[in-house]
Amino acid sequence: MIQTPYLLFLGDAPDALAAKVAQGIRDFRPAASLGQLRLDACNADMGLIDMTVAEAAAAGCKTMVIGVANCGGVISATWKDVMVEALDAGMDLAAGLHNLLRDEPDLVEAARRSGRVLHDVRVPTVQYPIANGKKRIGKRCLAVGTDCSVGKMYTAMAMDREMRKRGMKSTFRATGQTGILIEGDGVPLDAVVADFMAGSVEWLTPDNDPDHWDLIEGQGSLFHISYSGVAMALVHGGQPDALILCHEPTRTHMRGLPEYRQPSLATLRDTALPLARVANPACKVLGISINTRHMSGEDANACLAEVEAEMGLPTVDPFRHGPGRLIDALAEV
Repeated sequence: MIQTPYLLFLGDAPDALAAKVAQGIRDFRPAASLGQLRLDACNADMGLIDMTVAEAAAAGCKTMVIGVANCGGVISATWKDVMVEALDAGMDLAAGLHNLLRDEPDLVEAARRSGRVLHDVRVPTVQYPIANGKKRIGKRCLAVGTDCSVGKMYTAMAMDREMRKRGMKSTFRATGQTGILIEGDGVPLDAVVADFMAGSVEWLTPDNDPDHWDLIEGQGSLFHISYSGVAMALVHGGQPDALILCHEPTRTHMRGLPEYRQPSLATLRDTALPLARVANPACKVLGISINTRHMSGEDANACLAEVEAEMGLPTVDPFRHGPGRLIDALAEV
């Protein structure tokens, strides 16, 4: 169990998107987010109190969470002094990077010396099965995106939160480091051996009550050259009854791939739905989630209206305006 409250380490994140782990924790576990620690080159800000390690320890922070998701998931050499300082100050460390804390000898030694714990949440702890494609009781909704980091997790979490408020049966199913740090459990899908990825999603979304919804956190994109594999595993392993299409309209290219343009929402629909129907012929596309974070209120409303008119589906920014219309669509399934 990862102890709270957290000190969110933003390091030298060049922008808010690079600190998406911290942002997700800040937005969905605000009570556990006590402060932030930024290095001089940091261009991200969670709106929390800036703290030194000593100030965070004095304020009662129990764990410093590495809130940066950089390319390759590596531990930067510029972070090391602060990480060791946090351990020596009595805080645990938690990270969801591919570069594991436990593989860094200086961090292992500091943790041993201080009696603290290193939490690597991107390490599978279950022997997952190979997918069998058998139909499961209950309902499942998967967020699929035109690109990486367009709001798939936010969409699923916002829907789960609202469904619970309405008294509906639902569970958010985390498949990445941020969701796992928020929820406390899940499957670190991109760290699962490829043959077992779809099976791990089946394991994560087992039989349930017929009227229970699993809100499955999407990963990557079917159109992202680097990360399409995890998206495909979710589409088949999740056997979704419903798809929510997710899009960030201000992007000029795929994240990290300037030579590749984002697909249209219509192309995403026409690609994802046939693939989903391989595992669940009854799957439907029920709504669209637009990430309008970088748009003014007026521009956001105009964008949502334009997309809804074009696609003929309820279109919302679930974080900005609420996910109610998406849930109304689910309720009809």
